[in-house]
Amino acid sequence: MHFVKPKFFYPFIPNIFPKNLVNYLIGCIEFLLGLGIFFPKTAKETSLGIFILLVILLPIHLWDFTKVKPAIGTKKMAIIRIPIQFILMYGVYIIYKNV
Repeated sequence: MHFVKPKFFYPFIPNIFPKNLVNYLIGCIEFLLGLGIFFPKTAKETSLGIFILLVILLPIHLWDFTKVKPAIGTKKMAIIRIPIQFILMYGVYIIYKNV
């Protein structure tokens, strides 16, 4: 979605960063990590990379929740998104431990 609807992600990116560059960079990283998880030779390293990316992006979701009008839509969606981040982190940790 970073490439199909890039403007959707712009409100998530703090204004101090170049929005196009950050959006496409994160999109490329997510795509490559997502692809790497399917291959046994790279699954362990890739799952670690996904975990690190999720940790790096967690402050963005916390920041979004503090906004009057969250980029994700509603305050309810913003608060739901935070535990989902931790669930995703746990899931990728399970992959890391079992590959």
